[in-house]
Amino acid sequence: MKKIILSLAVMTLGTGLFAQTKVSDVAKLDNETINLGQIKQGNPTTAKFIVTNISAQPLIIEQANPTCGCTISDYTKEPIAPGKTGYINATYNAASPGHFDKHLTVKFAGIDEIKSITLTGDVVAADAQPVAAVSDVAIPVATSAVSDAPTTKPTTVAITKKVTSKKVVKKPVVKTKTITKS
Repeated sequence: MKKIILSLAVMTLGTGLFAQTKVSDVAKLDNETINLGQIKQGNPTTAKFIVTNISAQPLIIEQANPTCGCTISDYTKEPIAPGKTGYINATYNAASPGHFDKHLTVKFAGIDEIKSITLTGDVVAADAQPVAAVSDVAIPVATSAVSDAPTTKPTTVAITKKVTSKKVVKKPVVKTKTITKS
């Protein structure tokens, strides 16, 4: 009987010692993904993730590392008191036009689990053509030139569509047109 009680005590104690605390036990992020929407190429844009300490102990952000060189981060370095908030700033450089999803890995002191947070959005060219809107479809203002010889000139048409979340989605369409001078 003593062996059974001793075995149960050791198993209970061992389970308690090896139980790992999860990020969700100590920290709450207001958003795990921030959509920056449309940003101009070459215009670095910063998003601020708010971290709330939901534990009874001070919370320390050990690391907040971007997964590529196009994003830089800064974060609260001092301990975050219970019930208080800290931050993680993530700045995307917006060097290339197009859609992006950039991730940062966040490590809290004393927690083995790594938390991933995400920046998303669309970079539009800094010299984008003006867009003339017609109802819920927008077509860029285009110009064409006529030369002495037949030429093939690609024409880019961006079609935008309104979405209920008020995010504009651009879908480029490339058409080829042959222009001849009579």
